[in-house]
Amino acid sequence: MKTAIVTDSASYLDATEAKKWGITVVPIMVIFGRQTFLDNVDITTEEFYTRMAASAELPTTAQITPEQMKETYDRLAEAGYEAVISIHLSSGITSFYDNLVNFLPAVDNIKVYPFDSKIASAGEANLATLAARLAMAGKEPEEIIAQLTKFRETIDAYFVVDDLTHLVRTGRLSNASSFIGNLLRIKPILTFNDNAQIVAVDRERTMKRAWTSLKKRFSEADQKTNYPLRLTVVDADAKATQAKWVAELQAAYPGLTIDTSNIGPVVGVHVGAGTMALLWDYDWEQWPID
Repeated sequence: MKTAIVTDSASYLDATEAKKWGITVVPIMVIFGRQTFLDNVDITTEEFYTRMAASAELPTTAQITPEQMKETYDRLAEAGYEAVISIHLSSGITSFYDNLVNFLPAVDNIKVYPFDSKIASAGEANLATLAARLAMAGKEPEEIIAQLTKFRETIDAYFVVDDLTHLVRTGRLSNASSFIGNLLRIKPILTFNDNAQIVAVDRERTMKRAWTSLKKRFSEADQKTNYPLRLTVVDADAKATQAKWVAELQAAYPGLTIDTSNIGPVVGVHVGAGTMALLWDYDWEQWPID
């Protein structure tokens, strides 16, 4: 079965990689006042952070519409695809995935297999890339979904925001009420819980101490994991910090595959500039293909 892979722009999948693997990326909308922009189509990541810093009114986001998804699926059906693996932003921070599932009975010209990434950014991108690799190897959609489900269990991510007010403002921090009194004055360590929601799990007083905490968490994971890991350093308009983190990690783990990714407009609305993250998972390039 000829199977296409679709994801959304919250994956921040590099355009060259998306083209290489034949992955379709559907842009999400960012809103400044009365102006709307498609994520990394009408506004770049750099332009977004510059505009957000200068804007008196903070931006918001809007979900991909059913019409956008239908148009995407129609184009793929017309191109000869029989099935689509549609991988999207965590259902714990947006209702889009649930809305998509409810909409899919209206799609009758191609079989769509929705998949909840339960993550964002590089984790979502890695899922999409693995799915494309499996599709190119001739795997059937049901098997791809089964393997993605197993792969998703290997994903772990911790991040630290420079300013927590964005997550609190947009309601994306699920346990904000228990931390809010202190978190606005320190650097919280955040992750995704079992329900795919963003939660604070620790706190540090400086970004330097938060970085030490993240490195320790990865070191512990690396020591107890018996499969090849792939590590990604993710930044939100903090390239200098990203370069420093990468250099330290390359020195400490010379044989490890270390990627870089970014947090662009849609996710940046919620976490703000200066956010940094470490994400690791089973190295998708070494994932078994039986």
